[in-house]
Amino acid sequence: MTHSNHAAQKKTTRTEGFRFQDRLAIAVATGCGAGFMPKAPGTAGAIEGVLIYLLMAHLQLTAYFLHAIIFFLIIGTWSAYRVELFWGEDSQRIVVDEIVGQMITFGLAAGRYPLSAFYVIAGCIFFRLFDIVKPFPLRRLERFKWGVGVMADDVGAGIYALLALTLTRHILGT
Repeated sequence: MTHSNHAAQKKTTRTEGFRFQDRLAIAVATGCGAGFMPKAPGTAGAIEGVLIYLLMAHLQLTAYFLHAIIFFLIIGTWSAYRVELFWGEDSQRIVVDEIVGQMITFGLAAGRYPLSAFYVIAGCIFFRLFDIVKPFPLRRLERFKWGVGVMADDVGAGIYALLALTLTRHILGT
């Protein structure tokens, strides 16, 4: 097999012949398959971030929410880097960055005050808006290599969404 055929074959979504680490990286990077959604995989990843927040809130584990964000940030960077090796840079299938960014949006609330359904939905909308529009300097953050660029712009979008959500709560007085 020529080098170009081998490279073309590696960019498919097939997992035959992949090692355990590759399969684990795919599972993490795609949010256990959400990245394979034919439409709006980024939104599916963001919804997974919302569900993690809601599950931790329901189980009264929000005191560990920052730990969860850091864990997903580290394993997400590793998996994004590993998956980029065979799917190419910042593949649309990689949604762990959306999961982390969406989790960051709720970071100040976790363990401090409950968020109503209105604020959970608003936080999701704020995050997706900033993730899609990528206000300065988020687009520049995508230039980092080794999975960092994949994660960094969504971390920034999560911070912007957190600020917007906090400001909205302050303005509305709730």
